[in-house]
Amino acid sequence: MTTRRRVLSDVAAPASTREELQRRGRLLAWSTIGWNAIEGAVAIGAGVSASSLALVGFGLDSFVEVFAATVVLWQLRGGPEEREERALRLIAVSFFLLAAYVVTEAARDLISGQEAGESPLGIGLAAVSLAVMPALAWAKRRTGQALGNAVLVADSTETALCAYLSAILLVGLLLNATIGWWWADPLAALVIAGLAVREGRETWRGDGCCDGAGRRLGG
Repeated sequence: MTTRRRVLSDVAAPASTREELQRRGRLLAWSTIGWNAIEGAVAIGAGVSASSLALVGFGLDSFVEVFAATVVLWQLRGGPEEREERALRLIAVSFFLLAAYVVTEAARDLISGQEAGESPLGIGLAAVSLAVMPALAWAKRRTGQALGNAVLVADSTETALCAYLSAILLVGLLLNATIGWWWADPLAALVIAGLAVREGRETWRGDGCCDGAGRRLGG
């Protein structure tokens, strides 16, 4: 944790611009909350309707993103250094909880042969999310780096993960809808779970806070 804070502090903005950067960080966090609350509700509703675990898992990840953005808002209010570490751990735990749920449900569907139905709404939602999330992740990372704020950078990694999940979800839903590969849905869900565990571990250790999102998004 200490090394990461030192690296970020080296690129932190001058005091004269920190207030503006903090306002930008809060705006990005509120935008994340609004977008993902709608996205999560639509995804879960469409997933339940189509019996699609991948869609439900994607919707739950959207609410994990809402939680992470709320943690960012809490941390941006300032406070002791311990608050930053606690915030990062809360984000990491949210990843682990999501992964545990998705793995359990995916294993059940694969064993029982539960087939997901087609979901045009889910396909459209995944496509829109794939267009929106990379730009949002990039903006968060740039702002977090300028502020020297590891929590905002960690949240940008979670948003980048959402973009990957959108692509995985889109492929799984299209395979199921076009050629009837029902197992593509729980398989996509397992990939989502694996990525969530990896990002949770990196966030817990602080490894992904300085490298992850920018390397993946070209920042």
